[in-house]
Amino acid sequence: MRDVAIIGVSQTKFGELWDVSFRDLISEAGLKAIEDAGIEGRDLEAMFVGNMSAGLFVEQEHIASLIADQVGLNPIPCTRVEAACASGGLALRNGIMAVASGYHDIVISAGVEKMTDVVDPTPVISTAADQEWEVQQGANFPSLYAMMARRHMYEYGTTREQLAMFSVVNHKNGALNPLAQFPMEITVDQVLNSSMVADPLRLLDCSPVTDGAAAVALCPAEDAHKYTDTPIYVKGSGQASGTIALHERRDITTIDSTVHAAKRAYNMAGLQPKDMDLAEVHDCFSINGLLAIEDLGFVEKGQGGPAVEEGLTERDGKIPINPSGGLKSRGHPLGATGIAQTAEIVWQLRGEAGKRQIDGAEIGLTHNIGGTGGTAAVHIFSN
Repeated sequence: MRDVAIIGVSQTKFGELWDVSFRDLISEAGLKAIEDAGIEGRDLEAMFVGNMSAGLFVEQEHIASLIADQVGLNPIPCTRVEAACASGGLALRNGIMAVASGYHDIVISAGVEKMTDVVDPTPVISTAADQEWEVQQGANFPSLYAMMARRHMYEYGTTREQLAMFSVVNHKNGALNPLAQFPMEITVDQVLNSSMVADPLRLLDCSPVTDGAAAVALCPAEDAHKYTDTPIYVKGSGQASGTIALHERRDITTIDSTVHAAKRAYNMAGLQPKDMDLAEVHDCFSINGLLAIEDLGFVEKGQGGPAVEEGLTERDGKIPINPSGGLKSRGHPLGATGIAQTAEIVWQLRGEAGKRQIDGAEIGLTHNIGGTGGTAAVHIFSN
């Protein structure tokens, strides 16, 4: 198996992009990644595109063919990858495996979602939960994560204020990200006084509905310097599955798929949690941010709340989390999130992250999950 490097990345602006089409988003992301990589369209051999539900959001299936056509890359193979909110992370993993295996040399892994073209995206998003045992009984993702939050509070003494602090740190970082959907700071009081969504989660605990796309260009590590002076190397890649339904889990305060995917990525990289200089984690709700830093091994189980309260996750903390602003502030276009996380890590490891730059960043991690943890993808990168 060959080592793999990232030679180009891109991300569109995230937000409620009423005047931008699904086609426009993926075209912008793909072409900018190609430009950033210093390659031409004819150099590409394959594309893998993460997308959760174009069929329901924009009433368009067969999007792999559409995308290849739209960006002028026919007849190269393009494959859609679906794993709910982890679609982007798995598109990246498929691209990595294609290059590592020697099957392809230069590959684009991308992600796209256009979520605002429907009146109410909640039923579409809920298709990633267990339909028979959860959705048909009235549950949706805010209520499912609310149950996880309540149990975590009961088991470990996590406070409502600690949950709010995770959102506050995200917005503090996102305020420095010009591509973020909500680039503004918020306070703990604003979180606590925002509208109730599903007790204990309030509006400012929840990631928004977002349009956006992102892309990365991959090649064999041995060839990376042909294209860029700042290649970023894939050190570890892990994927794991878990139950879709919460009631079938041994413990709803731990996302086992995250634990297993992280273990595989750490083992592949020959690294440990303490070696990470920063991480982009999947904080679709504030509770999942706390679960992520625990399940990835950055803190002991139950210590996510105190870690955030003590400032360990801030940009100048022991383990900076979500310098991009995370899903909460940067935004969460489902299929694009895992790729956008990767773009942020690449910019950080290149030293190109501007005012949100983490000093001395050399190794970074991304964590992307689908649903409440039915799928998890964890990747580790180094400069």
